[in-house]
Parts: sequence; structure tokens; C-alpha cells
Amino acid sequence: MASQLFSPFTLKNITLKNRIAISPMCQYSALDGFANDWHLVHLGSRASGGAGLIIQEATAVSPEARISPSDLGIWKDEHIEKLKQINAFIVSQNSVPGIQLAHAGRKASVSAPWDGNKKLDFAQGGWQTFSASAVPYHDDEPFLPEALDQNGIQKVISDFKTATKRAVQAGYKVLEIHAAHGYLLHQFLSPLTNIRTDEYGGSFENRIRFTIEILEAVQQEWPKDLPLFVRISATDWAENGWNPEESVKLSAILKEKGVDLIDVSSGGLVSHQKIILGPGYQVPFAEKIKKEASILTGAVGLITEAGQAEEILKNGQADLILFARESLRNPNLALDFAKELNDDIQWPKQYERAKN
Repeated sequence: MASQLFSPFTLKNITLKNRIAISPMCQYSALDGFANDWHLVHLGSRASGGAGLIIQEATAVSPEARISPSDLGIWKDEHIEKLKQINAFIVSQNSVPGIQLAHAGRKASVSAPWDGNKKLDFAQGGWQTFSASAVPYHDDEPFLPEALDQNGIQKVISDFKTATKRAVQAGYKVLEIHAAHGYLLHQFLSPLTNIRTDEYGGSFENRIRFTIEILEAVQQEWPKDLPLFVRISATDWAENGWNPEESVKLSAILKEKGVDLIDVSSGGLVSHQKIILGPGYQVPFAEKIKKEASILTGAVGLITEAGQAEEILKNGQADLILFARESLRNPNLALDFAKELNDDIQWPKQYERAKN
């Protein structure tokens, strides 16, 4: 009997050949937002490695939306050409190309991890950051984020909309809005970073308003027959922060508004978070949202083995498994997992002689 992990998964007009997705993972390898051959090989090798869905790293909707100066971007038409090439290769491997659209907010303007992941001041090529409120991530940062005013909010919404238009032109078949990990949308969602007194702050309804408005702008450009995901942090892992109950409420609203799947992660908002790590530690959040909001969910976080992923699906805790670090360690994890689960899946013909 075929495994759940290698069963097809249909979302609107797209059918994934299996339930293995590659999570968006920043490569810090772009120049002026442009993809290059590193991204082609990185994403392409995971497609040839058998994953059903390949989601490109957090891709900035504007220059100031980047986490670092080396992030991918989709804020100008010139970015499209290389992205089209990458997506064409992913499709040639019978995999589906996806993109995560993102704005880093107050967590922007930092160096790459191997350069210390430090806040860059203006003399170091950094830039003014923006957030829901003028609250920094670390107390010792060289400058405060600016609280977005009405014009700034409208610019971000417009940037997401035009980025979506380019994503369609570049050939993506799944789009994910990044509202997790302490980036801009998450900064509006959580009362720990949103101390606004206007219609975007205070109540739950006000704090989710920005995310909903971005969703509606994206939907004006994203084809109705293609899947739309939202990634959220189910909890801030911090007292008085965003919590699982609010995540369920938001997910139910997102479903009502046409979102197909919630990609359920957690944390990343505040430096004093206290995360309890362990294998599959975020899976219960995906299960809670799936059951209580009646929406499809993706599970992430220290999922490293075929049997573990299979159990999550068999137990009805999630509908899709997203792999991040394990896929960095093993680009061919889908091929290996199929062997472990005794599933006979199609290998790239160039590799078939190594199959048995």
C-alpha cells in the first residue's frame, strides 16, 4: 500500500506528486535582488531530488523589505528572467515552483549569517527599517524602526500586489504570503510589537487588518485557480504575545477569504522568546489549526525522518510536510524517503542506475 507521504495532493488546479515540500530558506546569495546560478542549482537540485513542491526563499517585495542586502527580490521587472529559467527547470522535473513574498520590517538591514547577522547602520550600507511601531528587535540597535504611516502602509500593500503580478509572469504556481517569524506582517499581528492606537492596532480585528488587506491585494493579481498559502507563527513563545487561539481565529478568517493552506511555524518575533525544542515540536500547532479552523495545514520544524513525516499525515495532524534544514543536508531526501517507505517513485532518468 502506498504511503501517505507519497500520495498526490491536489490544491485547486495544481496536483503535487507527493506531500513533500521544500520550505523557503534564505540563501543570502543575491546581488540587488537578482537570482543567479546558485539559486538555480539550489532549488533545481531539490526538484530533481523528488520533492513535490519547491518554495523559493523569502523574496522581498521592495529593496527595504529585504532581510539582508543579499536577499532575493521581485520588486522590478528585470528580476523575472532568471526566475523564469529556474521555474522552468523545476517544472521539467515534474515538481511545482512556489514563491514566498515577504517584507522583513524591523528585522531588515542585517548582514548575512556568516557575517554576524548584525544590524547594518547607514554607513555600512544599511537602510531605514519599518514596523507596526517604533520598537526595535534588540535594545542596542543603531536606529529605531519607523512606525508605518498610512502612506507607508499603502506602499507595502501596493508592493505586494505588483510583486504578485511579477510572480505570475515568472511562472510560479503556488504563492505564500509570509506573515511569520517576526517579519513585518507578524509585527502587526502581535501586541508585543504593535502598540498602535489607530485602526491597525489594539484589538485582534485591528491587528489582523494589514495582513487581510495584503491578502486582498495579492488576490487581485494571483489567478483564482492557483493555490495561495499564508505562513504564520502560531505562537510568539512569549508572555502576552500572539498565541495559538488567535492563530486559529485568523486561520478561519483566511480560509473564508480564499486561502488554501496555512503553513504553520512559530516564534521569531522577540529576542526573549523561550522555545521548547524537540522533534516535530511545531506539529501540534498545525494539528490544532487544521482541526479547529477546518483548513489544510503544512507542518514544519525538526521533521527529519520518513516515518515521522508519514505518522504526521496518517494521524491527520497536517496535510503537507515542509522540510528545511533536512533538505539542506540532503537534496535527495524525497528519493531516500521513498526507498525507506517502499514507495516506487520516478527518479530522474539520469540517476536511475543508482536507484537500487
